[in-house]
Amino acid sequence: SERLGRLQEERKELAAEVSKLRREAALGVAADGESGAMEIGGVAFVGMSLSGVPAKDLPSLIDEHKKRLKSGVVVLVSDFAGKAAVAAGVTDDLVERVSAVDLVRAAVEPLGGKGGGGRPDLAQGGGINPAGVKEAIAAAGQLLDQ
Repeated sequence: SERLGRLQEERKELAAEVSKLRREAALGVAADGESGAMEIGGVAFVGMSLSGVPAKDLPSLIDEHKKRLKSGVVVLVSDFAGKAAVAAGVTDDLVERVSAVDLVRAAVEPLGGKGGGGRPDLAQGGGINPAGVKEAIAAAGQLLDQ
């Protein structure tokens, strides 16, 4: 039972380390201090495809990207466990112009999802087709270009 306890503790530590590494990888594009943003319709836009990041981790990643951007929009799409998850964030200065809910609703369609919801500054949704990740990011970007 002592060995089993040690193995369980080691497993817990390894799971925490994997989670930390996934988070760092998701933020890695901006590791040099740059936001990694492109400009669409006069708005800074970060659209990223992630792999192996659970939906529950996306809001904190959105917040981190928003801090780095200072003004802009972030859309993260992740494939995890055979499904796709989308999270969108809009900095406070742009919520009157762009809604995160609208961005998510545009992004979930290529993923085989419907709807999505949240607040104007942070919203989430999902779908059953993780192969549509690039199209989902493009759909959100097109919404900004209107």
